[in-house]
Amino acid sequence: MATSDQIKALLKSHAEGDDRRFYSIARQIAAQAAQKGHGKMAQEIKEMLDAIVDKPANYVHIDRPNTIPLAQPKGELGGLISVEYSNLKLDDLILPKEVEDRLRRVTLEHRQKSKLQEHGLHPRSKILLVGPPGTGKTMTAKALAGEMHLPIFSIQLDRLLTKYLGETAAKLRLIFDNVKQTRGIYFFDEFDAIGGKRDIGNDIGEVRRVLNSFLQFIEEAGSESLVLAATNHPEILDQALFRRFDDVIFYEMPDKELILKTFKVNLKSKNIKDISWNKVVDAAATLSYAEITRVCEDTLKTLILEDRTSLSTQLLIDIITQRIKTKS
Repeated sequence: MATSDQIKALLKSHAEGDDRRFYSIARQIAAQAAQKGHGKMAQEIKEMLDAIVDKPANYVHIDRPNTIPLAQPKGELGGLISVEYSNLKLDDLILPKEVEDRLRRVTLEHRQKSKLQEHGLHPRSKILLVGPPGTGKTMTAKALAGEMHLPIFSIQLDRLLTKYLGETAAKLRLIFDNVKQTRGIYFFDEFDAIGGKRDIGNDIGEVRRVLNSFLQFIEEAGSESLVLAATNHPEILDQALFRRFDDVIFYEMPDKELILKTFKVNLKSKNIKDISWNKVVDAAATLSYAEITRVCEDTLKTLILEDRTSLSTQLLIDIITQRIKTKS
């Protein structure tokens, strides 16, 4: 049953028009009801919430960047994960169509999970994101959180991993207990720090224990929350991990078409019709989405600080060249 604090939080979020927070609280009430054996009540709440999300015309979404999540982690857990709400959506990302389609399939399965469960099936809830830095993995986690109206919990790996025997596994248990209790997006960035092969490292025994613990916990995580792991180095991941994830999505550096799209989206506030885009795209061929975005930001800053009234091809190429030099 809902606690008095949850009922008060529901009423307050409704009064303030904070639909995102209202939805999150209601999801938590349903999850807690299920844990206490009130399966029918939990299912009815979930179906009502799914119906809201599946009918955008009846769902009033209000962006509130300063929304405070309902359950801020406390105590030791508070030092292991940070939590926020995201206003990003999948439409805000620039991705290859195949990647975008697969991400939309994840959100569709969660919105229609009641229909799947009627047939003994469950939505994808454990996804591995693989690709070079700056190709959109972190932004994907935030966009999925925005699409699904859920908080995003980012795991602080520097605080999770310790040199003491068994301590990392104990901290992992805390995190996965929260995965079951509080529905959200749980994001493990630089996942190879946890998922490295069990035959590498200075302390092979401890590496094996940590990985085995993760494999056990993710197997028991259930399908209410969405666990995302991201890595730049799939070659060092233990092969057992790939079997535990419901899906593995690969990210690549942008091709010429996506490079051009990234520039135009980020520079849409300026007159860009006289730009020689073939020269710009060729100059930026080795840059990631994130690096191209930074080039655009530096370009806009230069226009402002130097009181320039027009954007030129040469200015863009000069800033691209500077960005490439910082990589070498």
